Amino acid sequence: MTFRKRLLVAFSTVIVVPLLLFAVTFLALGNYLIGEGGELQGYTSIVGGFDDYEYKAEELYQEAWADRKYLQDVEYLGKLASEIRDRNLYLVVRRNTDLYFASDEQMAAADLDVLPPFDEARMNERRGGAFLHVGRRSLMVRQVDFFFPDGAEGSLFVVTRIMGLISGKFLSGLVVSMLTILVFTAFLLTRWLESSIFTPISAINIAMNNIRDGNFTYTLSTGEEGEIGELYRNYEDMRLRLKESADEKLEREKQNRELISNISHDLKTPITSIKGYVEGLIDGVANTPEKQKKYILTIYNKANDMDRLIDELTLYSRFESDRIPYNFHRINVGDYFGDCVEEIGMDMESRGFELNYTNLVSPQTMIVADPEQMKRVINNIVGNSVKYMDKEKGRIDFRILDEHDSIRIEIEDNGQGIAARDLPKIFDRFYRTDSSRNSSRGGSGIGLSIVRKIIEDHGGYIWATSVEKEGTCMHFVIRKYIPNESDSGDSVVSSETEESMEDDI
Repeated sequence: MTFRKRLLVAFSTVIVVPLLLFAVTFLALGNYLIGEGGELQGYTSIVGGFDDYEYKAEELYQEAWADRKYLQDVEYLGKLASEIRDRNLYLVVRRNTDLYFASDEQMAAADLDVLPPFDEARMNERRGGAFLHVGRRSLMVRQVDFFFPDGAEGSLFVVTRIMGLISGKFLSGLVVSMLTILVFTAFLLTRWLESSIFTPISAINIAMNNIRDGNFTYTLSTGEEGEIGELYRNYEDMRLRLKESADEKLEREKQNRELISNISHDLKTPITSIKGYVEGLIDGVANTPEKQKKYILTIYNKANDMDRLIDELTLYSRFESDRIPYNFHRINVGDYFGDCVEEIGMDMESRGFELNYTNLVSPQTMIVADPEQMKRVINNIVGNSVKYMDKEKGRIDFRILDEHDSIRIEIEDNGQGIAARDLPKIFDRFYRTDSSRNSSRGGSGIGLSIVRKIIEDHGGYIWATSVEKEGTCMHFVIRKYIPNESDSGDSVVSSETEESMEDDI
């Protein structure tokens, strides 16, 4: 329920509930006062001293009825009026339609028009009192009809004004009832507002304090709709994102520590080797040209390993800030990858590896790629194949396949393979399938994650298949470049215009 609806309900409750309770109270009172046959009962319970007024009024009525022959005598009437001690009881004598006598002229003048007419038929009949309800006034009237000596119609009325007789007890009861109803309504409304507004807000405040203190496991759940429900759900979304961000931060810190440890180890290993071989040259251990050449070649290779590690670390920092530099070109697939295979082939031959190359795409096939970064992809994949080769005769198969509007490149080896449980994780940063490090299989653990990043930035995707003890195959797909009629020659595309170029592919 929205806050607007809650306020409308609260406002309606303040008005409707008291009215309903008052209505029920007065209906119950009416049922009590009106008995069977519709006659007024129990009136003395709400009219203070009503029996006393009735007794006096009846006494005056009986006296006036017995002395009807004196009712035209003003002195006699004055004598009767002198017996009245309250304003709510008074005498009125009417001559025809005019006021003849009144013990209280002001009240008589106000009530004269509503008094019953002269009734000659009941003139000799003793009559009881009759209730008259005129507007907000209620009267108890006793009537004595007679004739003046000149034959004029006369009527004496003993009038009791009931509206002035409401007892203090009854009024205090009504006040207490009203206050009770209002307090009861306010209590219900306060409890409802507390449970529907203040309690949820208090719960959110407690939850936010937990978030402030770094406790991202404190949950809030509700099935309520409206602003409160939306606030709860927003809190949960915020909590989950903050928790995910905090977990990622911890994981990144852990990965950075691992990276520093890995890089330190991998830098220390070639440095130690270089120092050893240099000392051998200085001490004259390498005393033949063949040994000296071997030592120098080893030093060169170890220096290259250090350069590769530093290059990976630099690239990783750019990878973290999403600032890998690209310089896109339209390149011929056959020419480019043929050169790459020829370049790595010399190294593979020196290591005793067999390298097979197959190109099944047409000679005119082109792609848009950064030659330097694509070469990094090839070198990283081939480097991993060499690093994890456990066969005496290593083999790497390089294949380029046609996939309609794309090309698929497969680099397959016959190495030790990757376990099925590790295969989905090999492109994650810092993930290493071998938990025990050694110098021959060292590495930062970010090579394949960089490969995936580069392939994805080229608009492609990469995956791996592997069978343990048999080998691993890396597959990646790059979309072909389809030239427009206006295109001519080779061109360079910077990383800032990459998106527009990809739209042309």
